[in-house]
Amino acid sequence: MIITRTPLRISFFGGGTDYPIWYREHGGSVLATTIDKSCYITCRRCPPFFDYHSRVAYSKVENVDRNDAIEHPSVRGCLEFLGIHEGVEIQHVADLPARTGLGTSSAFTVGLLLGLYALQGRIRDKYTLAADAIHVEQDVIQEAVGSQDQVSAAYGGLNRINFNRDGSIDVRRILCSEDRLTELNEHLALYFTGFSRTASEVAQEQLKMTPHKQKELAAMQQLVNDAEAILTNPHGPLDEFGKLMHESWRIKRTLTGKITTSSIDEIYEAGLSAGALGGKLLGAGGGGFMLFFVSPGRKAALRAQLRKLLCVPFRFSSKGSHVVVYEPEEEYDHSLAEERSLVYAS
Repeated sequence: MIITRTPLRISFFGGGTDYPIWYREHGGSVLATTIDKSCYITCRRCPPFFDYHSRVAYSKVENVDRNDAIEHPSVRGCLEFLGIHEGVEIQHVADLPARTGLGTSSAFTVGLLLGLYALQGRIRDKYTLAADAIHVEQDVIQEAVGSQDQVSAAYGGLNRINFNRDGSIDVRRILCSEDRLTELNEHLALYFTGFSRTASEVAQEQLKMTPHKQKELAAMQQLVNDAEAILTNPHGPLDEFGKLMHESWRIKRTLTGKITTSSIDEIYEAGLSAGALGGKLLGAGGGGFMLFFVSPGRKAALRAQLRKLLCVPFRFSSKGSHVVVYEPEEEYDHSLAEERSLVYAS
């Protein structure tokens, strides 16, 4: 049995420039961090005693007689990519719900690939694991997703991720003190807006608009440089980071009409009126979690203003996807199992 733990992420700046349609021509950059909320994948070879070939349990349970009949696209894609045809049992649980802008889908894919590799007795480095997950999501199952979530999930930590025109990716840890990181963490508040959406649906619209939004995307990419400079300057005012978040959200909401709604706009304005300097809707848009930058002294006022919404406490996490349980099992002799079943049947 293998169990993997993979962190969810918060993306601060540069979202939208991590799509190949953009960075293959212009290059791209994002600033993002992982948090202490994770998804857990359990996988093992399926014992040959049941009336199904493979079993997959997530928000629903699938018992199938062959792996290509699995409905879950990421599970089916990962098994296809790795050429796994034997029966497997896969279970997924997470600290936070899916389709909420925290990179849950890619964390699932990264964690599943890591678990399946471990099941085969294989080890993949962080770069290759992220690249494999990007390939599965973008090429095998052809989801309209970017490339940042897979990298954050594989690496963990607060990073600047650069996407190069040749398709290569550079991951650079943001070099700032623990005190600075703690200060940033204490200025952030995460609220669930109560709306869920499928990121790929919003992303598809954004991809269509990308050729017409080059000025906006270039501006969002520049904000990554500005934000990194703020974090790495221990003496500079951190409030500037919050103001940049406000500027980023102002630009992002103009990329397509599906990114925000009147309800989300009301929540954002309520946050500003309570003292937040800035914020953003996480993920592709349309719903999910909203992140605010607010001074610790104003957090109580913010919570009072948004009392109808769930506030989720979190801390930054530096650990990427990793195996937490590794208990290899001997492979079953399926020919012997079939022989025995005939004996029992007689």
